[in-house]
Amino acid sequence: CEVNMCFKNSLSLRFHGMISREEADQLLSVAEGSYLIRESQRQPGTYTLALRFGSQTRNFRLYYDGKHFVGEKRFESIHDLVTDGLITLYIETKAAEYIAKMTINPIYEHIGYTTLNREPAHKKHMPTLRDEHDGKESTGEDEVAEKRLTSLVRRATLKENEHIPKYEKIHNFKVHTFRGPHWCEYCANFMWGLIAQGVKCADCGLNVHKQCSKMVPNDCKPDLKHVKKVYSCDLTTLVKAHFTKRPMVVDMCIREIESRGLNSEGLYRVSGFSDLIEDVKMAFDRDGEKADISVNMYEDINIITGALKLYFRDLPIPLITYDAYPKFIESAKTADPDEQLEILHEALKLLPPAHCETLRYLMAHLKRVTLHEKENLMSAENLGIVFGPTLMRAPELDAMAALNDIRYQRLVVEMLIKNEDILF
Repeated sequence: CEVNMCFKNSLSLRFHGMISREEADQLLSVAEGSYLIRESQRQPGTYTLALRFGSQTRNFRLYYDGKHFVGEKRFESIHDLVTDGLITLYIETKAAEYIAKMTINPIYEHIGYTTLNREPAHKKHMPTLRDEHDGKESTGEDEVAEKRLTSLVRRATLKENEHIPKYEKIHNFKVHTFRGPHWCEYCANFMWGLIAQGVKCADCGLNVHKQCSKMVPNDCKPDLKHVKKVYSCDLTTLVKAHFTKRPMVVDMCIREIESRGLNSEGLYRVSGFSDLIEDVKMAFDRDGEKADISVNMYEDINIITGALKLYFRDLPIPLITYDAYPKFIESAKTADPDEQLEILHEALKLLPPAHCETLRYLMAHLKRVTLHEKENLMSAENLGIVFGPTLMRAPELDAMAALNDIRYQRLVVEMLIKNEDILF
């Protein structure tokens, strides 16, 4: 009742009460673009927007939830809704054939990535190597120097390629309202309407029509001006934004733990102070790879292990993804050891490359932790208990099924640690 009152008040003189379609058509026949709101005679309490366009009256079911809408877009006023609707109807009527052809020859296929059409700032051009210098024949000394330089460049190139793999990533498109005239970066055509004219990638800023977004390849290049946090950020998005092979949180925490904490009793099992773990999280979110997690800042190594575990728990998609989860659980339920490894090997192939690389690096670290079991009392089984629920989350919403999977999650991590050298 309260919503209906607000709805009627917002319509003011445009609301004509409970009238028929025929009466609405007669009232609107005076001019193109005229409109009114009527209450349905067949379903009292529901409302219809009657709009004159193309010499006929069109009727749309009208909804209100604080804003007015007939489809996906929501408007502050009926006037804005009608204006946007008239623009859309005109474009779709007069340019239907053109719209159908927009994605046939997109500029995207010819010029590639337009939003971030640039190389990473830290990438430098390779020196040009030639057999001649300033028109003179090379001396033996020059050739030796050049071969040395060629070798160095090749090694540097290999190192760089190893450091920054080309992980594939889908775009994270969200409906967006553009201010002022805007053009689609896929087809180069105008994006029409008052609001929600298209979609924008939240990670890289690519702007395209909604229909064009289905055609864009999985080549998202996240930009730090859009990706402003480290924790709770999609793993592949984070590594691509920072041009790293793995999340810097994982690399930095593991280096710190291995340099000063491998012999610490109860490593990963003992919890650090939660407020200090939150401090580490905020430091990474604020400073990225410049975050200070040294012994001078956090003397207790359990703060660092806690921050690492929190990073994995906060991932929106777990390190062992929902898609791969059933296959990993299947391996833990298999009795035959050889078959277990075969299924685990197949399960690893289901992981996105950035997830698989991070899991490989983590398991190698945890294997090194077990080598100090006499001092830290942390076996592969103990680490499985800690990291099982941290790295894996059941995709089902059934609480009992998720609870039953906990022992299998532990076994999965235990097997990954023990067979790290074989599986990876």
